[in-house]
Amino acid sequence: MRKSRHVMEIVQPVPRFKRSGANFSQFAFESVVAIANSLHNSKDLSKDQHGRNCLLASYVHYVFRLPELQKDLPKSGGPTALADPRYHTYGRTSAAAVSSKLLQARVMSSSNPDLTGTHSAADEEVKNIMSSKIADRNCNRMSYYSSGNNDVPSATGAPRPTSKKHFHEELALQMVVSTGMVRETVFKYAWFFFELLVKSMAQYVHNMDKQDNFRRTRFSDRFKDDITTIVNVVTSEIAALLVKPQKETEQAEKINISLAFFLYDLLSLMDRSFVFNLIKHYCNQLSAKLNNLATLISMRLEFLRILCSHEHYLNLNLFFMSSDTAPASPCPSISSQNSSSCSSFQDQKIANMFDLTPEFRQQHFLTGLLFTELAAALDAEGEGISKVQRKAVSAIHSLLSSHDLDPRCVKPEVKVKVAALYLPLVGIILDALPQLYDFTAADARSGKNRASGSDEEQDGTSGINQNVALAIAGNHFNLKTNGPMLSSLPYKQYNVLNADTTRNLMICFLWIMKNADQSLIRKWIADLPSMQLSRILDLLFICVSCFEYKGKPSSDKVSTQVLQKSRDVKARLEEALLRGEGARGEMMRRRVPGNDRFSCLNENLRWKKEQTNWRQANEKLDKTKAELDQEALISGNLATEANLIILDMQENIIQASSALDCKDSLLGGVLRVLVNSLSCDQSTTYLTHCFATLRALIAKFGDLLFEEEVEQCADLCQRVLHHCSSSMDVTRSQACATLYLLMRFSFGAISNFARVKMQVTMSLASLVGKAQDFNEEHLRKSLRTILAYAEEDKAMQTTLFPTQVEELLCNLNSILYDTVKMREFQEDPEMLMDLMYRIAKSYQTSPDLRLTWLQNMAEKHSKKKCYTEAAMCLVHAAALVAEYLSMLEDHSYLPVGSVSFQNISSNVLEESAVSEDTLSPDEDGVCSGRYFTESGLVGLLEQAAELFSTGGLYETVNEVYKLVIPILEAHRDFRKLTCTHDKLQKAFDSIISKGHKRMFGTYFRVGFYGSKFGDLDEQEFVYKEPAITKLPEISHRLEGFYSQCFGAESVEVIKDSAPVDKTKLDPNKAYIQITFVEPYFDEYEMKDRVTYFEKNFNLRRFMYTTPFTLEGRPRGELHEQYRRNTVLTTMHAFPYIKTRISVIQKEEGPLEVAQVFLAEIPADPKLYRHHNKLRLCFKEFIMRCGEAVEKNKRLITADQREYQQELKKNYNKLKENLRPMIERKIPDLYKPIFRVESQKRDSFHRSSFRKCETQLSQGS
Repeated sequence: MRKSRHVMEIVQPVPRFKRSGANFSQFAFESVVAIANSLHNSKDLSKDQHGRNCLLASYVHYVFRLPELQKDLPKSGGPTALADPRYHTYGRTSAAAVSSKLLQARVMSSSNPDLTGTHSAADEEVKNIMSSKIADRNCNRMSYYSSGNNDVPSATGAPRPTSKKHFHEELALQMVVSTGMVRETVFKYAWFFFELLVKSMAQYVHNMDKQDNFRRTRFSDRFKDDITTIVNVVTSEIAALLVKPQKETEQAEKINISLAFFLYDLLSLMDRSFVFNLIKHYCNQLSAKLNNLATLISMRLEFLRILCSHEHYLNLNLFFMSSDTAPASPCPSISSQNSSSCSSFQDQKIANMFDLTPEFRQQHFLTGLLFTELAAALDAEGEGISKVQRKAVSAIHSLLSSHDLDPRCVKPEVKVKVAALYLPLVGIILDALPQLYDFTAADARSGKNRASGSDEEQDGTSGINQNVALAIAGNHFNLKTNGPMLSSLPYKQYNVLNADTTRNLMICFLWIMKNADQSLIRKWIADLPSMQLSRILDLLFICVSCFEYKGKPSSDKVSTQVLQKSRDVKARLEEALLRGEGARGEMMRRRVPGNDRFSCLNENLRWKKEQTNWRQANEKLDKTKAELDQEALISGNLATEANLIILDMQENIIQASSALDCKDSLLGGVLRVLVNSLSCDQSTTYLTHCFATLRALIAKFGDLLFEEEVEQCADLCQRVLHHCSSSMDVTRSQACATLYLLMRFSFGAISNFARVKMQVTMSLASLVGKAQDFNEEHLRKSLRTILAYAEEDKAMQTTLFPTQVEELLCNLNSILYDTVKMREFQEDPEMLMDLMYRIAKSYQTSPDLRLTWLQNMAEKHSKKKCYTEAAMCLVHAAALVAEYLSMLEDHSYLPVGSVSFQNISSNVLEESAVSEDTLSPDEDGVCSGRYFTESGLVGLLEQAAELFSTGGLYETVNEVYKLVIPILEAHRDFRKLTCTHDKLQKAFDSIISKGHKRMFGTYFRVGFYGSKFGDLDEQEFVYKEPAITKLPEISHRLEGFYSQCFGAESVEVIKDSAPVDKTKLDPNKAYIQITFVEPYFDEYEMKDRVTYFEKNFNLRRFMYTTPFTLEGRPRGELHEQYRRNTVLTTMHAFPYIKTRISVIQKEEGPLEVAQVFLAEIPADPKLYRHHNKLRLCFKEFIMRCGEAVEKNKRLITADQREYQQELKKNYNKLKENLRPMIERKIPDLYKPIFRVESQKRDSFHRSSFRKCETQLSQGS
């Protein structure tokens, strides 16, 4: 092969032509470079995705090899056998020697240097190359080919070993001394020459039997100098390309990867101290020449990622069993062999083991570099940094994955050492806590976000690690630093990591916590300050939500695609492997020869690189049912494993906190994490352990939990009660035992069972109002189990505890009964809200429960996008809180009960605590929730303001914040005041910009007639529908819904708005009458309702029009047409906490009013005078009507006589109908209230007159 011949000619004897002194090796090298360039530029040859020519890759992989050495030793006394002249070179010689060597080399075959040919067979190609070159070329070190002739300057004829050179040495030399276009081409296709260099070095070590030699003695110092020069030059070339346009940047990335694999291979061949120094120089050199931090970190990460994929990576960092095999640290002050055992644990402080210290970076060089890049990436800001952060975390994640699957790391004691190597990663993750993706914010299950601590807490925590600060300054690799620690700096604004990156980082953290020495972990936790422990708990809280089991996805198209996918699954798998991320994919791609894409999969790659595992690229392919089941199984197992590790961490924190003064706050944090885990979907295995931990926590620290963590205990009750409805018997039994212990401990130890009863009742009320997956029957079974526990608990039989438990369970069963009714109306939103309203109304004297149901209603409204009604629910809740806060505290800045909320809504007065049955907030267990505080009140009002703003009621936002601002001013909370005024400004701007463009809603009167409706029969409501809702829309919706309930043939919509005569209706049908209504105002009201908002807010009266003619027909000719206006009055004003409100008064005319209020004498004597006053008003009214009819008779003309007769007829009819009610009197109303005696009526006997007479007599 021509190319192989040129490669061998690099170290073949250098001929000398007459009048031409030239380095034949240099000409051969340039020829190889030209061939490589030509093949790369050929459009007929394929390339891999990194732009590497497949033919060249095939050549290096399969063809290129050094010939075997002739190792026959000379016989004693005979002539000395000369070594094969093709495998060593001499130093500088004369031009004549070069000529003679070239002539003698002509005996070589022109096709294969291993075969001899005729002497006259001149190599024409060599002649052409030589004639085209410059006659005299100078270089620093010229290499020549030696043959057995008189020029050998030795008595024995053997070559001088001090100047002997081999192929790898000559190739390295030519790469160093090349100039111009040759040099540019060499570094452009550096991968090819690196591969030649590495393979020749490996064969040299094998051929020369140097495998057992010390690595330091395998290669000459001059060769090491050449390698150092090559690495420095290539690094400079990479830096130069990175400041050029995008195309050059891609070329720099390819060269960077090639250089990384070159040093990767050198780690298996050369002295590792030497290679480490090359790595250090690369990092420092690149850092000095690049200003773009994202590009710098990205290039170094890619470089280190490949190096760390070495099969002996762990040995390079940790498992050095002897000083002979341990590479020296790039900084000679500390030897890497110090990390050979866990004895170093006692030589340094445990706390430092979890930080990225200079000592760690010296002892564990590659790992330290990788951690430094990760810390720098997480701390950096700017464009493109998110991608760099993902790459950094992915590199660590892939490394740990490879360790976990490495058969050499199966033993637990080995994994302990591996985990110890990664302990500084824990400190980096804790420093990055503000950057982690908050999985709880996107999870509306718990209804609140993750608590991140107050601003004061964040200001006091350590935010920037010392090495991170060094990374920011660009001094990433100076191992000795001076200057103060930056641990006291506060957090700043960071880039938030995405969900996948955070998840990978959490997996790394949990793997370390699982495999590290647990005694070491406990000692570390015991030495941590409380603030750092709180941050660990925050991290665990995020981990719980991060690894929540999401369930198995459905696959409807699985069965139809199984056959088709089974045919190409192998090809797709191979393609996915080749497209895989990480060094594994890189190694596979760089070895792919020719057009055979997968031939490298059948080869045993060098040094078992196929055992390196890297995360494969996610391919969004259609998956079979078996694949989906497998993924669900893996996801479930991961969730269980992660949560068990988290549980172990919490138990370690509990043990460590027992001796600390700050255990109150730490226990609250632990409980918060446990409650969060119970709110996620968990396996029965985890739940069994979690409930056991909870019971131990209650038994040991119950007094602190119940007194200091009231809110957490309320959440705990709700989560435990939710698991009491589980379909799994094991889970239910564990939850029942935990809930019973909770109640028993609260009764016996802290004598606060009233609060727990209230919390359990509120939990069930909240559960049935929000959760859709609880099972009523299972919950009833659990309640019976708890009752059995109370009855069989002999130690409590002498107390009132069993009786109180029974009362509590009866109340819970009552709530469940209401739940059953709610489920019947899940598809009827109006009826469902009516039922929830009724339940909330029944808790009028129990503020905690009423508040819970108001919040449930707000959540339901929000899901339906009824934001105004949701806001009103929260306003009512805030008024309820204000009512009870006014009983507890007397502060001028607080609202004076619900009266202060009248400007928001007149309906809020129903929250007034004026009933005799109202509980006092001083009673134990009453108003104990988190919302019955000033901060809770502000929170409710702020939520209401946000909903009002979303619903377009910007004027109401102003009224809400009028109640919030005094509280914020009293607390000097200027940060919230700033946000509040910003929101007010936005609200006012919206009023100005939108004006009359806002649509507030459309109203309809809906009447239900028929026994099928049950309680709704003959009931009338005003419905509030979204803006621009047409009559056909609501008619279609209601008719469709009730047709599903009763059948389409049983439902009929009444088309007109005339009064319904029920006697004419079919008793077997359900009738719905729907009429459009609009707000109605008296003239005096219009003076106060000026703006468009005021005419659409606080509405209680509505009007609709009914057409009629004098003949009784609804419609006629234009001159015959009349209309009747009917005014409706609703029980509450719109907007309200419901979207439909009952009609309490229908003002069709005076007769209807009289029939409603005067038909019967009221039973309450207090109403007698009102009844009589109304009767007298009607008497005067009918008299005035008669006068008006008579006056109209005198004023009309002849053409209006028919109209006058109709008026007279209707007047007489009205008078006759009203007569019985007007003339009927209430006898008791005219009875004397007390008997008056005649003597007492004598004014002269009054005391006042006697007093006056006495004064007159005294004056006289």
